[in-house]
Amino acid sequence: MNSALYVTKRDGRQETIDLEKIHKVVDWAAEGLDKVSVSEVELKAHLQFFDGITTSEIHETLIKAAADLISEEVPDYQYLAARLNIFHLRKKAYGQFEPPKLFDHVQTMVADKRYDGDLLTDYTVEEFAAMDAFLDHSRDMNFSYAAVKQLEGKYLVQNRVSGEIYESAQFLYVLIAACLFAQYDKERRLDFIKRFYDAASSFKISLPTPIMAGVRTPTRQFSSCVLIEAGDSLDSINAASSAIVKYVSQRAGIGINGGRIRALGSPIRGGEAFHTGCIPFYKHFQTAVKSCSQGGVRGGAATLFYPLWHLEVESLLVLKNNRGVEENRVRHLDYGVQLNKLMYERLIKNQDITLFSPSDVPGLYDAFFADQDKFERLYVQYEQDESIRKETVKAVDLFSTLMQERAGTGRIYIQNVDHCNTHSPFNPEVAPVRQSNLCLEIALPTKPLQDVNDEEGEIALCTLAAFNLGTLENLDELEELSDLVVRALDSLLSYQDYPMIAAQKASLNRRTLGVGVINYAYFLAKNGVKYSDGSANGLTHRAFEAIQYNLLRASNRLAQEQGACEAFSETTYAQGILPIDTYKKDVDKFCEEPLAYDWEALRADIKATGLRNSTLTALMPSETSSQISNATNGIEPPRGYISVKQSKDGILKQVVPEFDKLRQNYELLWQIPNNQGYLQLVGIMQKFVDQAISANTNYDPARFEGGKVPMQVLLKDLLGAYKNGLKTLYYHNTRDGMSDPQAPEVEDDGCEGGACKI
Repeated sequence: MNSALYVTKRDGRQETIDLEKIHKVVDWAAEGLDKVSVSEVELKAHLQFFDGITTSEIHETLIKAAADLISEEVPDYQYLAARLNIFHLRKKAYGQFEPPKLFDHVQTMVADKRYDGDLLTDYTVEEFAAMDAFLDHSRDMNFSYAAVKQLEGKYLVQNRVSGEIYESAQFLYVLIAACLFAQYDKERRLDFIKRFYDAASSFKISLPTPIMAGVRTPTRQFSSCVLIEAGDSLDSINAASSAIVKYVSQRAGIGINGGRIRALGSPIRGGEAFHTGCIPFYKHFQTAVKSCSQGGVRGGAATLFYPLWHLEVESLLVLKNNRGVEENRVRHLDYGVQLNKLMYERLIKNQDITLFSPSDVPGLYDAFFADQDKFERLYVQYEQDESIRKETVKAVDLFSTLMQERAGTGRIYIQNVDHCNTHSPFNPEVAPVRQSNLCLEIALPTKPLQDVNDEEGEIALCTLAAFNLGTLENLDELEELSDLVVRALDSLLSYQDYPMIAAQKASLNRRTLGVGVINYAYFLAKNGVKYSDGSANGLTHRAFEAIQYNLLRASNRLAQEQGACEAFSETTYAQGILPIDTYKKDVDKFCEEPLAYDWEALRADIKATGLRNSTLTALMPSETSSQISNATNGIEPPRGYISVKQSKDGILKQVVPEFDKLRQNYELLWQIPNNQGYLQLVGIMQKFVDQAISANTNYDPARFEGGKVPMQVLLKDLLGAYKNGLKTLYYHNTRDGMSDPQAPEVEDDGCEGGACKI
């Protein structure tokens, strides 16, 4: 290497490159790591040095050199690259490696309007000193490379135009805790802040993108998921569109219910004109969704819901299809197709499905969600009424089109609306669930807005977090973690701002939370059980029973302390009904695990003093936050021991936890022979989860004759998911890279990407 190369310092001075200084930094980053070679990193980096290179460029070259060496053989390069990156980020933020004192940092950031000014009015200098004493900056060294790049790209407070970074990760974690527990009494709040900080910074609790990126800043909207229902009037459609724009701009992932809109050709104004149908209005929603980027963190995305029996369904099912012309396609939304038992029965019996415009069949649309017996009675009655406009389609043809489009795009989702209402924390007579969200795990009541200031409409918000199952040594840890996460997320509901009154009223009345899990695949591998063969069924039952029980107990205790949520009377919990009473009993055929907790005592406590929160669980995707915790995604099996993820910073490699030790225990996605075992596990989870689950179906065409997945297999899985009690189905993944929405070439699917992924 030519030693005459010069480096440009941060202040503009030039001096000869000091290779010893570079060696010291790489040596420091490699300390305690297995099999990594300092000289190999240096050699790879030196080849890219040039005369006049800046110190910043040297750092970035070293980071990239280390990251390029990440492999199954030497996974620890992910930590070497991460430490080099942490060093680089701290130098950018503070001009030195050592972070400043917390109080000094907060003062500077509040003065620059980058942090919420309330931090300085809520806390004393002494309290900041106490926080400083327990926060541990060395935990930055536990991040993997993929985690640091996600922190840098999405979470750390920064100027996204200039690329300047203003903080490091431990300040992020402790200040989130400080914001969430600010209203607690001074005797207790530092204890809560410390415990929550410890849980979050050691990756036991995983927080979603809106919280990580937003709490501590002047922006106060942190709900990951927003459900907006449109009515069948221009005023309501425009109010829904306005709500979409407001929430997309504030980092939320959107669910839109467009199922009420009347069909093409329906009379309007007493027959003065014909209605233009759903498609023009769906285009209108698409424009609203794409009008804003989400706070510079991600682009807007939404899923739009409609029933399978809608008169326009054959046109709606192909809206994402690449064939066709712009006029009859709305490709930049995803779609949730709504089914119920009657639709499935028509398929199984090889009968017809009759299509109606909701405007022509009074009561049918509402009964579809609120009362299954009434829906079937009205549906058959309207089928026999010759005066009503309708079309008849063979059920097998309609379902085949649905599954073809789901397979072809990967992003036509399924919502079983009967399960969403019969196995629900809400009483469907007064608070029916009519839609889900972008990622198909939220199931909350909504009401159409009649105008933007409508106080009677209801926009549903859900605030998310997750337990990292891989960090648990014992399920008993969930008691403490549940108390922390319920308190923190419940505080968030009071702390945040609400752009619309319909969202504020609903959120503060219902106080809905959605706690999920990450690192499930690692949890299974650690315990020596698999997705496909039934061996994980008992463990999964025990884990998700513990999660739901402890969250309910935490919410009940919080209700005793702060009062039950105002709309508690609209929940099934108020009637003494628990998830263990309403799940699909088919689950018992493949999981005989007994209940381990005292549910009867909990039932009595809930009936006596209520719950602070109407909902507590939802299993979301977790593309970004799983990387922050160096965990496997949500409940999904990994695609490989090293997952390769595309981001705006390039390719990120992430190695599954304890790869060297547990390699043989992991069951990779495409090793799993079919969806049956996975769908059984999701059914076991759904027994306890009070909202819904982002569950995927996965197909390798090479397993089938002619390289084509038979329709019979797709329909069998759809029916199996319904039989197991699943409320929703999310992605359809095909092993060909083309129609795989999670393939590496896709940067971000909009879901916690949209925001509901945590």
